[in-house]
Amino acid sequence: MHIEPGIVAGAKLLLSYGTAAAAGTYALKLGWEALKERGLGSLAARTGLATAAVFTFFEVLPHYAVGVSEVHLILGSTLFLLFGAAPAAFGLALGLLLQGLFFAPFDLPQYGMNMTTLLVPLFALQMLAKRIIAPDTAYVDLKYSQALALSTAYQGGVVAWVGFWAFYGQGFGAENLASVGTFGAAYMLVVLIEPLADLAVLAGAKSLRGLAATGLFTPRLVKAEA
Repeated sequence: MHIEPGIVAGAKLLLSYGTAAAAGTYALKLGWEALKERGLGSLAARTGLATAAVFTFFEVLPHYAVGVSEVHLILGSTLFLLFGAAPAAFGLALGLLLQGLFFAPFDLPQYGMNMTTLLVPLFALQMLAKRIIAPDTAYVDLKYSQALALSTAYQGGVVAWVGFWAFYGQGFGAENLASVGTFGAAYMLVVLIEPLADLAVLAGAKSLRGLAATGLFTPRLVKAEA
């Protein structure tokens, strides 16, 4: 996952450092809440699993350069439903960093932009989940319409942030508009896949109610809020 090098350059990169710092600070707040709720072992385990999943999404699953960025199958809503907001956020940030360090060092100057692009939509998804999922509903009992809403919110947020960075860095010329439009159209095709992936994963988890006691997944996965 990367904004193409050179789209935002020079002093304009300072904004990405600020947005990434803000996103990281909020992720740490969520992490502190998760730590108090389930302990360090659970938070570390869920973060590790989320990081491994994100790294797989980036490096193993098919991905294609389209317009101003790449189209990946980044299952943001799946990560959230399985591991919770904080581990999902840490996993996205760490998976992205590992990709840059070991496979795509040319992406590191864009790390702040890419981190912002992945994390802020996740936080929006978390807020949406509180509004559309009743407290007495476990995530394994979600309807397709709810999974679709979560996926659309996340993927739409990613597209919006990519567009923001592209316009911020390169302006509103015809070529840039076309490039952003091409990326957005291609990326939103992920919405056709992600809700089905969510429901498939949740269906598997539904038969394993003991997952709640392992600490490897968010407690909300298989049981309603207390």
